[in-house]
Amino acid sequence: MNDVKLEVTLEELKAIPVLSEVPDDQLQWFLDAGEVVTFEEGERVFEFGDAVKYTTVLLEGRIRICATQGGKYREIAVIREQGITGYLPFSRAKKTPGFGECVRRVRLLTVPADKIKEATKIHYELTEALVHTMTSRVRDFTSLQQQNEKMFALGKLSAGLAHELNNPAAAISRGASSLDKQIKNLPAMFKAIVSLNMKPEKVDKVNELLVSRANQTDRPVLSMMDKADHEDALADWLLDHDIKKLEFAENLVDFDFKPADLDHMNACTPSPQLEIVLAWVNNYLLATKMIDDVKESAQRISQLVTSVKNFTHMDRDTDKQLMDIHAGIRNTLTMLNYKLKKGNVKLVEDFDLTLPQVRAMAGELNQVWTNVIDNAIDAMEPNGGGTLEIRTRKDRQFVQVIIKDNGPGIPEELQSQIFDPFFTTKEMGKGTGLGLDVVSRIIRQHNGTVKVHSVPGDTEFEICFPLNDD
Repeated sequence: MNDVKLEVTLEELKAIPVLSEVPDDQLQWFLDAGEVVTFEEGERVFEFGDAVKYTTVLLEGRIRICATQGGKYREIAVIREQGITGYLPFSRAKKTPGFGECVRRVRLLTVPADKIKEATKIHYELTEALVHTMTSRVRDFTSLQQQNEKMFALGKLSAGLAHELNNPAAAISRGASSLDKQIKNLPAMFKAIVSLNMKPEKVDKVNELLVSRANQTDRPVLSMMDKADHEDALADWLLDHDIKKLEFAENLVDFDFKPADLDHMNACTPSPQLEIVLAWVNNYLLATKMIDDVKESAQRISQLVTSVKNFTHMDRDTDKQLMDIHAGIRNTLTMLNYKLKKGNVKLVEDFDLTLPQVRAMAGELNQVWTNVIDNAIDAMEPNGGGTLEIRTRKDRQFVQVIIKDNGPGIPEELQSQIFDPFFTTKEMGKGTGLGLDVVSRIIRQHNGTVKVHSVPGDTEFEICFPLNDD
């Protein structure tokens, strides 16, 4: 600090709204107990993690408080003229949450924390004013941190959703390009096909075989080795019949064609024009495959959009409604599916599907599932993977949801703190410590309980609330 003794008048303190009703003698005591210090623009007023030793009144200037979030410095608060910060009566703050930077020449009145503790015993109105400042600070900071927690959760879900949407979108793009290629082949193929002198009954037989294979719903699922063997058999057949386009074999195998089918088509086709028929068949099958891929990908995107809509419940009001608890859990898992795959996490579902609908706030419960499941996935990250188990069951008139992971566990000395506001074991920028506090508050809103049981390799969150909470 650059200590510069400057005069502060009683009137200057009384002009501060929160101190305006404090008796003059108490303000004079406050003034006498402190000292004035100044900082120039750009100077650090305090550093991250500094001990909170003073109550500070900003008489002139402006200070911004910054902290590291997501690996970058971000402004989390601004202290303006007449603001009071630092140590406040009954506050449990021990260290500063970020660094304070002077953005306009600052003049401060600083009073040692020991003096403020003394004031709580002898100056009621001064203490009352400072406590009011503290409650306002807690309210503002809580609101900020809750917003940060929502943004962290939104960021995680958005990243996962982007990856989940990217795969089917890329498949649709590939399918469209392939279909374009197949369509461009049609004029030349048409010219070759119409030059064939095939009897109508032979054409019908080839068409019947082609349509039956294209529409077959019970195609066998082949292992890589079995598929390679089938391709080799078809490739050998093609070579034996002087057909050099062996790429036909791979596509024909996908639709369960066998050498006997090629014999059948060969018997229906004027020799040596089988290659023209096979090119037409191959083009049709490729187009069919691409259309199926596009339909499946479009359906996947539709499912994701539906999951997002159901997850956010934008079209629902905030009253408790009858709902299927499993729908919310599955929507949450859909939103976090990319993170499950990225974290090499195996999912085990043990759902009691006979559970009746529960009366609850669906959007609120989705926050519960998101926070607990996301924490479980993060917990298994150091192991490079693991197993996430989710169980549901009925316990008399209650529904019980158990979310279990086999990560390293929560140290016993920390288990009593994990539901406290702002407590987190994650590094700076990865969490605000409000996730489990939010879980606890929401479950209390539903007249339920949330408990944790944890040992190394086995952490279990047990969430229990009434089936019909009126």
